[in-house]
Amino acid sequence: MFALLITAFLPKIGIRFNWVLYHWIAGLLLTVSVLFHIIHASFFLDFWSIWPDKTDVRDSVRRMLRFFGKPAPPAARFAKYPLENKLYHCVVMLAGLAVIATGLFMMKRVETIFTPRNPYLFSDMTWGLMYVLHGLAGVGFIALVMVHVYMGIRPEKLPITKSMIFGWMSRDFYLDEHDPERWVIPQSSSQKKRGLAASDAD
Repeated sequence: MFALLITAFLPKIGIRFNWVLYHWIAGLLLTVSVLFHIIHASFFLDFWSIWPDKTDVRDSVRRMLRFFGKPAPPAARFAKYPLENKLYHCVVMLAGLAVIATGLFMMKRVETIFTPRNPYLFSDMTWGLMYVLHGLAGVGFIALVMVHVYMGIRPEKLPITKSMIFGWMSRDFYLDEHDPERWVIPQSSSQKKRGLAASDAD
């Protein structure tokens, strides 16, 4: 992502280099990274934990009603991810896939080691729309990543960020924020002694 940002930004401020070459190489690295993540999350992690379910929708309605002072039962504690994290993931996914899909098609506009140049694959109108979508999705994707980093370093979110780095969180934080019945975590004996909960964070 950083390489894509650099190759798109530096020419705008007058630094000249073969940015198209480095841009599509960085784009392929992003594509491979996303494919790895999809395979890893689908077969080695809890794939469905990141998708909203009925409980998330029900609890979001309850939280909204209570926010506006309406009577509603208390919402349940979160599973592995809160609903807003799941929705954020969906938006990042759509922006990232839009960048990748349009970028792969746009590689036909340049000569690469994989395919010959063919600028006549689509009409001028289609190419124009693809460039616009690629630009908008790219800017949106970068903005979403920046917001994600900002939220990750906020003091109240640091336990979650640390769990993504070290693979565990404190048992107290786990029990305060998450529902053990909705997010069941197997524990080793050493973790139980230290009062830690394995986060299985991806």
